[in-house]
Amino acid sequence: MKALVTGANGFTGSHLVRGLEARGDQVVGLVRPTSDLSKLTGCQVELVKGDITDYNSLEKAMSGVDVVFHTAAYVELGLVDAQAMSKVNIEGTQAVMETAKKLGVSKVVYCSTIGIFGDTQGRVVDETFTREQEGFSSAYDWTKYEAQRIVDEMAQAGLPVVSVLPVGIFGEGDPHFGQIVKLFTDGKLKFWPGRDRVTGIVHVDDLVSAMIKAAEIGQNGEHYIISAGELSIGEMFDFISEKTGVPTPKEAPPWLIRLIGNILTPIGQLLNWQPPLSRERVHYIYDRCVRVDATKAKKELNWEPRSVQSILEQLVGQQLPSKS
Repeated sequence: MKALVTGANGFTGSHLVRGLEARGDQVVGLVRPTSDLSKLTGCQVELVKGDITDYNSLEKAMSGVDVVFHTAAYVELGLVDAQAMSKVNIEGTQAVMETAKKLGVSKVVYCSTIGIFGDTQGRVVDETFTREQEGFSSAYDWTKYEAQRIVDEMAQAGLPVVSVLPVGIFGEGDPHFGQIVKLFTDGKLKFWPGRDRVTGIVHVDDLVSAMIKAAEIGQNGEHYIISAGELSIGEMFDFISEKTGVPTPKEAPPWLIRLIGNILTPIGQLLNWQPPLSRERVHYIYDRCVRVDATKAKKELNWEPRSVQSILEQLVGQQLPSKS
Protein backbone atom coordinates (compact mmCIF):
# COMPACT_ATOMS: atom_id res chain seq x y z
CA MET A 1 0.00 0.00 0.00
CA LYS A 2 1.12 3.52 -0.74
CA ALA A 3 -0.14 6.03 1.80
CA LEU A 4 -0.02 9.77 2.30
CA VAL A 5 0.18 11.14 5.84
CA THR A 6 -0.58 14.83 6.24
CA GLY A 7 1.16 16.37 9.24
CA ALA A 8 3.70 13.55 9.05
CA ASN A 9 6.16 15.30 11.37
CA GLY A 10 3.64 15.71 14.20
CA PHE A 11 3.09 13.52 17.25
CA THR A 12 0.39 11.29 15.77
CA GLY A 13 1.62 11.65 12.20
CA SER A 14 5.17 10.53 12.94
CA HIS A 15 3.98 7.46 14.85
CA LEU A 16 1.67 6.64 11.95
CA VAL A 17 4.56 6.93 9.48
CA ARG A 18 6.60 4.48 11.57
CA GLY A 19 3.65 2.13 11.92
CA LEU A 20 3.03 2.06 8.18
CA GLU A 21 6.71 1.58 7.37
CA ALA A 22 6.90 -1.31 9.85
CA ARG A 23 4.22 -3.03 7.74
CA GLY A 24 6.25 -2.51 4.59
CA ASP A 25 4.00 0.23 3.20
CA GLN A 26 5.36 3.02 1.05
CA VAL A 27 4.75 6.36 2.77
CA VAL A 28 4.58 9.93 1.53
CA GLY A 29 4.49 12.72 4.09
CA LEU A 30 3.14 16.22 3.59
CA VAL A 31 4.96 18.72 5.80
CA ARG A 32 5.38 22.48 5.87
CA PRO A 33 8.65 23.88 4.50
CA THR A 34 9.53 25.09 8.01
CA SER A 35 8.55 21.90 9.85
CA ASP A 36 10.77 20.31 12.49
CA LEU A 37 11.49 16.85 11.06
CA SER A 38 13.28 15.40 14.09
CA LYS A 39 10.43 12.98 14.86
CA LEU A 40 10.98 11.36 11.45
CA THR A 41 14.66 10.57 11.99
CA GLY A 42 15.45 7.16 10.52
CA CYS A 43 12.23 6.97 8.51
CA GLN A 44 12.21 6.30 4.77
CA VAL A 45 9.17 8.51 4.17
CA GLU A 46 9.13 10.54 0.96
CA LEU A 47 8.55 14.14 2.02
CA VAL A 48 6.55 16.66 0.02
CA LYS A 49 6.81 20.19 1.36
CA GLY A 50 3.81 22.46 1.03
CA ASP A 51 0.86 24.09 2.72
CA ILE A 52 -2.17 22.01 3.66
CA THR A 53 -4.41 24.47 1.83
CA ASP A 54 -2.36 24.45 -1.39
CA TYR A 55 -4.07 22.23 -3.94
CA ASN A 56 -0.94 21.90 -6.08
CA SER A 57 1.06 20.59 -3.13
CA LEU A 58 -1.75 18.21 -2.22
CA GLU A 59 -2.03 16.85 -5.76
CA LYS A 60 1.71 16.26 -5.86
CA ALA A 61 1.65 14.49 -2.49
CA MET A 62 -1.41 12.36 -3.37
CA SER A 63 -0.26 11.28 -6.79
CA GLY A 64 -0.46 7.50 -6.98
CA VAL A 65 -1.40 6.89 -3.34
CA ASP A 66 -3.98 4.34 -2.26
CA VAL A 67 -4.88 5.81 1.13
CA VAL A 68 -4.75 9.30 2.63
CA PHE A 69 -4.41 9.70 6.40
CA HIS A 70 -5.29 13.27 7.32
CA THR A 71 -3.70 14.00 10.72
CA ALA A 72 -2.50 17.58 10.17
CA ALA A 73 -4.15 19.99 12.60
CA TYR A 74 -3.59 23.14 14.62
CA VAL A 75 -4.12 21.93 18.20
CA GLU A 76 -4.06 24.50 20.99
CA LEU A 77 -6.20 25.82 23.82
CA GLY A 78 -5.98 29.23 25.40
CA LEU A 79 -5.06 32.35 23.46
CA VAL A 80 -4.83 31.33 19.81
CA ASP A 81 -4.98 32.86 16.36
CA ALA A 82 -8.47 31.67 15.43
CA GLN A 83 -8.02 32.71 11.81
CA ALA A 84 -4.82 30.70 11.44
CA MET A 85 -6.46 27.74 13.17
CA SER A 86 -9.44 27.97 10.84
CA LYS A 87 -7.15 27.97 7.82
CA VAL A 88 -5.42 24.74 8.89
CA ASN A 89 -8.31 22.84 10.44
CA ILE A 90 -11.21 23.89 8.21
CA GLU A 91 -9.75 25.08 4.90
CA GLY A 92 -7.01 22.46 5.05
CA THR A 93 -9.49 19.64 5.60
CA GLN A 94 -11.65 20.93 2.77
CA ALA A 95 -8.65 20.98 0.44
CA VAL A 96 -7.52 17.47 1.42
CA MET A 97 -10.97 15.98 0.91
CA GLU A 98 -11.58 17.72 -2.41
CA THR A 99 -8.18 16.69 -3.75
CA ALA A 100 -8.69 13.09 -2.66
CA LYS A 101 -12.03 12.99 -4.45
CA LYS A 102 -10.60 14.60 -7.57
CA LEU A 103 -7.75 12.07 -7.76
CA GLY A 104 -9.96 9.09 -6.97
CA VAL A 105 -8.12 8.01 -3.81
CA SER A 106 -9.54 4.67 -2.70
CA LYS A 107 -9.75 5.51 1.03
CA VAL A 108 -9.33 8.53 3.31
CA VAL A 109 -8.97 8.30 7.08
CA TYR A 110 -9.59 11.54 8.94
CA CYS A 111 -8.23 12.03 12.47
CA SER A 112 -10.98 13.96 14.22
CA THR A 113 -11.63 14.33 17.97
CA ILE A 114 -14.29 13.47 20.54
CA GLY A 115 -14.53 17.23 21.00
CA ILE A 116 -16.97 17.37 18.09
CA PHE A 117 -19.64 16.08 20.49
CA GLY A 118 -19.34 19.23 22.59
CA ASP A 119 -19.82 19.19 26.35
CA THR A 120 -21.74 16.03 27.24
CA GLN A 121 -21.93 17.18 30.88
CA GLY A 122 -20.41 13.96 32.08
CA ARG A 123 -22.72 11.67 30.14
CA VAL A 124 -21.07 8.75 28.37
CA VAL A 125 -21.93 8.94 24.66
CA ASP A 126 -21.23 6.95 21.52
CA GLU A 127 -21.10 7.75 17.82
CA THR A 128 -24.89 8.17 17.62
CA PHE A 129 -24.84 11.21 19.93
CA THR A 130 -25.97 14.53 18.46
CA ARG A 131 -24.21 17.59 19.80
CA GLU A 132 -26.37 19.58 22.24
CA GLN A 133 -23.99 22.30 23.39
CA GLU A 134 -24.92 25.73 22.13
CA GLY A 135 -21.90 27.60 20.85
CA PHE A 136 -18.31 26.44 21.19
CA SER A 137 -15.83 26.21 24.04
CA SER A 138 -12.81 27.26 21.99
CA ALA A 139 -11.53 28.00 18.52
CA TYR A 140 -10.25 24.42 18.41
CA ASP A 141 -13.71 23.12 19.32
CA TRP A 142 -15.30 25.20 16.56
CA THR A 143 -12.75 24.45 13.83
CA LYS A 144 -12.72 20.70 14.38
CA TYR A 145 -16.52 20.62 14.43
CA GLU A 146 -16.67 22.47 11.12
CA ALA A 147 -13.95 20.24 9.66
CA GLN A 148 -15.93 17.14 10.64
CA ARG A 149 -19.03 18.61 9.01
CA ILE A 150 -17.06 19.01 5.77
CA VAL A 151 -15.82 15.41 5.97
CA ASP A 152 -19.34 14.11 6.52
CA GLU A 153 -20.68 16.11 3.59
CA MET A 154 -17.92 14.74 1.37
CA ALA A 155 -18.76 11.21 2.54
CA GLN A 156 -22.39 11.74 1.55
CA ALA A 157 -21.17 12.97 -1.85
CA GLY A 158 -19.35 9.68 -2.40
CA LEU A 159 -15.86 10.19 -0.96
CA PRO A 160 -14.70 6.93 0.70
CA VAL A 161 -13.73 8.52 4.02
CA VAL A 162 -13.74 7.18 7.58
CA SER A 163 -13.37 9.33 10.71
CA VAL A 164 -11.57 8.26 13.88
CA LEU A 165 -12.31 10.28 17.02
CA PRO A 166 -9.55 9.87 19.62
CA VAL A 167 -9.57 10.95 23.25
CA GLY A 168 -6.38 12.22 24.94
CA ILE A 169 -3.38 10.73 23.13
CA PHE A 170 -0.44 9.47 25.22
CA GLY A 171 2.89 7.94 24.23
CA GLU A 172 6.51 8.63 23.41
CA GLY A 173 6.94 12.22 22.33
CA ASP A 174 3.58 13.30 23.77
CA PRO A 175 3.79 17.11 23.72
CA HIS A 176 1.12 17.59 26.36
CA PHE A 177 0.75 15.25 29.34
CA GLY A 178 4.21 13.76 28.89
CA GLN A 179 5.73 17.06 29.97
CA ILE A 180 3.46 17.19 33.02
CA VAL A 181 4.47 13.67 34.05
CA LYS A 182 8.14 14.62 33.73
CA LEU A 183 7.63 17.57 36.06
CA PHE A 184 5.77 15.24 38.42
CA THR A 185 8.42 12.51 38.46
CA ASP A 186 11.13 15.16 38.90
CA GLY A 187 9.32 16.34 42.03
CA LYS A 188 8.57 19.77 40.54
CA LEU A 189 4.79 19.52 40.35
CA LYS A 190 3.43 20.50 43.74
CA PHE A 191 -0.07 21.66 42.78
CA TRP A 192 -2.51 20.79 40.00
CA PRO A 193 -6.10 21.90 39.35
CA GLY A 194 -9.12 19.75 38.57
CA ARG A 195 -8.35 16.49 40.37
CA ASP A 196 -11.88 15.22 39.69
CA ARG A 197 -11.79 15.94 35.96
CA VAL A 198 -12.38 12.71 34.00
CA THR A 199 -10.38 12.13 30.84
CA GLY A 200 -10.23 9.36 28.28
CA ILE A 201 -6.82 8.19 27.10
CA VAL A 202 -5.37 6.10 24.31
CA HIS A 203 -1.80 5.18 23.40
CA VAL A 204 -0.64 6.81 20.19
CA ASP A 205 0.44 3.47 18.73
CA ASP A 206 -3.02 2.04 19.42
CA LEU A 207 -4.50 5.06 17.66
CA VAL A 208 -2.21 4.24 14.73
CA SER A 209 -3.49 0.66 14.76
CA ALA A 210 -7.07 1.91 14.74
CA MET A 211 -6.39 4.25 11.82
CA ILE A 212 -4.82 1.48 9.77
CA LYS A 213 -7.74 -0.83 10.55
CA ALA A 214 -10.12 1.98 9.58
CA ALA A 215 -8.35 2.19 6.22
CA GLU A 216 -8.62 -1.56 5.71
CA ILE A 217 -12.11 -2.42 7.01
CA GLY A 218 -13.76 0.79 8.23
CA GLN A 219 -17.08 1.50 6.58
CA ASN A 220 -17.21 4.61 4.43
CA GLY A 221 -18.84 7.56 6.16
CA GLU A 222 -18.62 5.99 9.61
CA HIS A 223 -17.22 7.51 12.82
CA TYR A 224 -15.19 5.44 15.30
CA ILE A 225 -14.45 6.66 18.83
CA ILE A 226 -10.93 5.64 19.86
CA SER A 227 -10.40 5.26 23.61
CA ALA A 228 -8.74 2.69 25.84
CA GLY A 229 -10.73 3.88 28.85
CA GLU A 230 -10.96 6.77 31.25
CA LEU A 231 -10.01 7.90 34.73
CA SER A 232 -9.85 11.10 36.70
CA ILE A 233 -6.76 13.29 36.82
CA GLY A 234 -6.54 12.51 40.53
CA GLU A 235 -6.57 8.76 39.89
CA MET A 236 -3.89 9.23 37.27
CA PHE A 237 -1.62 11.13 39.65
CA ASP A 238 -2.27 8.62 42.44
CA PHE A 239 -1.25 5.76 40.15
CA ILE A 240 1.95 7.52 39.12
CA SER A 241 2.68 8.40 42.74
CA GLU A 242 2.34 4.76 43.75
CA LYS A 243 4.75 3.70 41.01
CA THR A 244 7.36 6.39 41.69
CA GLY A 245 7.04 7.29 45.35
CA VAL A 246 6.68 10.95 44.40
CA PRO A 247 3.89 12.65 46.39
CA THR A 248 0.69 13.39 44.48
CA PRO A 249 0.30 17.09 43.62
CA LYS A 250 -2.09 18.89 45.95
CA GLU A 251 -5.40 20.18 44.64
CA ALA A 252 -5.20 23.87 43.82
CA PRO A 253 -8.28 25.82 45.02
CA PRO A 254 -10.73 26.29 42.12
CA TRP A 255 -11.44 29.92 43.11
CA LEU A 256 -7.72 30.66 42.88
CA ILE A 257 -7.33 28.96 39.50
CA ARG A 258 -10.31 30.85 38.09
CA LEU A 259 -8.91 34.12 39.45
CA ILE A 260 -5.50 33.47 37.90
CA GLY A 261 -7.12 32.58 34.57
CA ASN A 262 -9.12 35.82 34.61
CA ILE A 263 -6.01 37.85 35.41
CA LEU A 264 -3.66 36.19 32.93
CA THR A 265 -6.03 36.23 29.96
CA PRO A 266 -5.94 40.00 29.30
CA ILE A 267 -2.22 40.09 30.07
CA GLY A 268 -1.62 37.35 27.50
CA GLN A 269 -3.73 39.18 24.95
CA LEU A 270 -1.82 42.40 25.56
CA LEU A 271 1.62 40.80 25.35
CA ASN A 272 0.79 38.21 22.66
CA TRP A 273 1.76 35.53 25.19
CA GLN A 274 0.27 32.10 25.88
CA PRO A 275 -0.19 31.98 29.68
CA PRO A 276 -0.22 28.62 31.50
CA LEU A 277 -3.76 29.42 32.62
CA SER A 278 -6.46 31.35 30.76
CA ARG A 279 -10.25 31.55 30.93
CA GLU A 280 -10.50 28.99 28.14
CA ARG A 281 -8.19 26.48 29.79
CA VAL A 282 -9.96 26.93 33.13
CA HIS A 283 -13.26 26.23 31.36
CA TYR A 284 -11.88 22.92 30.10
CA ILE A 285 -10.63 22.01 33.58
CA TYR A 286 -13.81 22.65 35.54
CA ASP A 287 -16.79 23.24 33.27
CA ARG A 288 -16.56 20.88 30.29
CA CYS A 289 -16.72 17.08 30.48
CA VAL A 290 -16.86 14.81 27.43
CA ARG A 291 -17.08 11.06 28.14
CA VAL A 292 -17.29 8.39 25.46
CA ASP A 293 -17.80 4.70 24.73
CA ALA A 294 -15.42 3.05 22.22
CA THR A 295 -17.31 -0.25 21.87
CA LYS A 296 -18.01 0.31 18.17
CA ALA A 297 -14.33 0.52 17.18
CA LYS A 298 -13.48 -2.55 19.23
CA LYS A 299 -16.23 -4.59 17.58
CA GLU A 300 -16.30 -3.33 14.00
CA LEU A 301 -12.56 -2.70 13.56
CA ASN A 302 -11.42 -5.64 15.71
CA TRP A 303 -9.42 -3.05 17.63
CA GLU A 304 -7.70 -4.16 20.84
CA PRO A 305 -5.98 -1.27 22.68
CA ARG A 306 -3.65 -1.75 25.60
CA SER A 307 -5.13 -1.00 29.02
CA VAL A 308 -5.14 2.38 30.71
CA GLN A 309 -2.86 0.93 33.39
CA SER A 310 -0.26 -0.24 30.88
CA ILE A 311 -0.34 3.14 29.12
CA LEU A 312 0.44 4.90 32.39
CA GLU A 313 3.12 2.38 33.35
CA GLN A 314 4.86 2.93 30.03
CA LEU A 315 4.57 6.69 30.38
CA VAL A 316 6.14 6.60 33.84
CA GLY A 317 8.90 4.31 32.60
CA GLN A 318 9.83 6.80 29.90
CA GLN A 319 10.33 9.53 32.49
CA LEU A 320 12.32 7.59 35.09
CA PRO A 321 16.13 7.27 34.76
CA SER A 322 17.25 3.87 33.52
CA LYS A 323 18.97 1.55 35.98
CA SER A 324 22.51 0.55 35.15
